[in-house]
Amino acid sequence: MSTDLQWLLLRKYNSFLVKKVPEGPIFSKEPGNLLNLHSHKYSGLANSKTIDIQSSESGLQITTRKSKASPHAVRPARSTASVRNRSGGRRSLGVVASIAKRGYRPDLRAAALGRSSALLAAQKEKKASPPKKVRGKKAAASIA
Repeated sequence: MSTDLQWLLLRKYNSFLVKKVPEGPIFSKEPGNLLNLHSHKYSGLANSKTIDIQSSESGLQITTRKSKASPHAVRPARSTASVRNRSGGRRSLGVVASIAKRGYRPDLRAAALGRSSALLAAQKEKKASPPKKVRGKKAAASIA
């Protein structure tokens, strides 16, 4: 079945749709959708080639779907690359760029970089804020 036909069947009714505001944008929670936007370009269900970036305990899991695999194969039809927690954005940039350079959905490069950067930033431990300094009249009163 072509990807256009799949999109026509899935676009109005599927369980991943998120409609918060009737006039607002429509979002999607489907796996493989990098921006979580309900559109044919970013759809993880309707496209034969998808990039899925998820957070895991050890870092990021970047999963791509092999286009030549059998439609009945689920696990062997995916290839996975991982990025460690503390390796930073440069490592994820390299993994995503290598996927795009091979011709595997180069149009999704910016979306994949944005999602990987956001997930790495969310996994980073927050620094403790420094103690507040006393200024003005309170500082003068504490010195005297």
